[in-house]
Amino acid sequence: MSLFEQPMVENAGSADKDALLAALRALLPNEAVLWEEEDLRPYECDGLSAYRRLPWLVVLPSTIEQVQAVMRLCHDRHVPVVARGAGTGLSGGALPHEHGVLLSLAKFNSILAIDVMNRTARVQPGVRNLAISQAVAPHGLYYAPDPSSQIACTIGGNVAENSGGVHCLKYGLTVHNVLKLKILTAEGELLTLGSEALDAPGYDLLALFHGSEGMLGVIIEVTVKLLPLPERAQVVLAAFDDVVKAGAAVGEIIAAGIIPAGLEMMDRLAIKAAEDFVHAGYPLDAEAILLCEVDGTNEEVSEHILRIHDILQSCGAVEVRTARDEHERMMLWKGRKAAFPAVGRLAPDYYCMDGTIPRRHLPAVLQRIGELSREYALPVANVFHAGDGNLHPLILYDANQPGELKRTEEFGGKILELCVAVGGTITGEHGVGMEKIDQMCVQFAPAELQQFHALKAAFDPAGLLNPGKAVPTLRRCAEFGAMHVHRGQLPFPELERF
Repeated sequence: MSLFEQPMVENAGSADKDALLAALRALLPNEAVLWEEEDLRPYECDGLSAYRRLPWLVVLPSTIEQVQAVMRLCHDRHVPVVARGAGTGLSGGALPHEHGVLLSLAKFNSILAIDVMNRTARVQPGVRNLAISQAVAPHGLYYAPDPSSQIACTIGGNVAENSGGVHCLKYGLTVHNVLKLKILTAEGELLTLGSEALDAPGYDLLALFHGSEGMLGVIIEVTVKLLPLPERAQVVLAAFDDVVKAGAAVGEIIAAGIIPAGLEMMDRLAIKAAEDFVHAGYPLDAEAILLCEVDGTNEEVSEHILRIHDILQSCGAVEVRTARDEHERMMLWKGRKAAFPAVGRLAPDYYCMDGTIPRRHLPAVLQRIGELSREYALPVANVFHAGDGNLHPLILYDANQPGELKRTEEFGGKILELCVAVGGTITGEHGVGMEKIDQMCVQFAPAELQQFHALKAAFDPAGLLNPGKAVPTLRRCAEFGAMHVHRGQLPFPELERF
């Protein structure tokens, strides 16, 4: 069957809602099934509030057996299921299906086991990211991936989106820090992917599930790798009078053979918002700042700090300073991690983009984003993981102004197409969800999209898991009209000079 003819589960509303409700209430406690509008309203969107939709029903199971029962019931009745963690996602990946069941895993919030000798932890998917590091800190260990939302986001959601974070430059994304998953298929079958050893035979289905956005199965247990706390960690702040100079300095640090634990960048708008919010000690007269952290032994940290100072000054930094103590170090990072909510003080709404580019293109891409900002008359605050080229331009707008959201989405699409044009990708950690589904047509050719759909069908032949997300049909791509734009074919001719 061609993708043009692929059946979508958009008409699943023909199922009898009352009968489904009665069946779910027979499987779960009364308080674990929500159906009144006022109870459904908190689940109408994830962190991308521009897209909202009420779910048909919400269930909150507390055991694996209950989840299995829900999955089997929905599969038998051909009812879509959307799994949800903390709802902190930023791409509409947890947007409910209007004729489907929203499966909340909020009650799966226990750390099941900590193996200090093997440096692993076995956790349920509703455990908060930060809670893992807090639980293992007495053993001198921590969990490395640290998204900005780590105080609230859950490990199951991190796997579903393959989340990154400040320290992913040195320690990798979620996929590099997970050893084993337990998942339930659309039919409710329990599978174990990976192992607690360093490798497992067969196809790497463990990696496949990272970034799968709830389309292949429901994660019900995660075994993560833990790392020893470094002997020392120190952060350098560098201020620049030009955002392009700051972008160039990123490449120079990496080219020197130094792999920082974290290398983050913020521009003037983001600096001001974060400083007003957190009082981290950022220089308000800077056009951009870099936060560069190195960790390891005392000797290597001291050596790297001195080299980084020299590199930053040679790249035109107007100020370079090192955190004097652990409190100052934590305050500098607190400002960076609070940047997203802080920018919310600058405008009624903002649209958080997420694309990744080769580091060498940072100066050119930042320059082009500035040009697009002026062209669309929409301010942009840039705050991102500069070390691995993961951009997070925050487009400021007012949804109450007619047409402004549409203009903002068009602007965001141009940024993503720019990322593809320079050899990058449309997402680094937020996923595709609903937000970037049209830009998938820009990045991937029809044959590639067909393979994605074939993979989805292998796990979920009925198309019931999170339908309509992440991977577009060829029909949608044809309607979007962007199939002709692929990597290496620049949609912005002026970038040829770079």
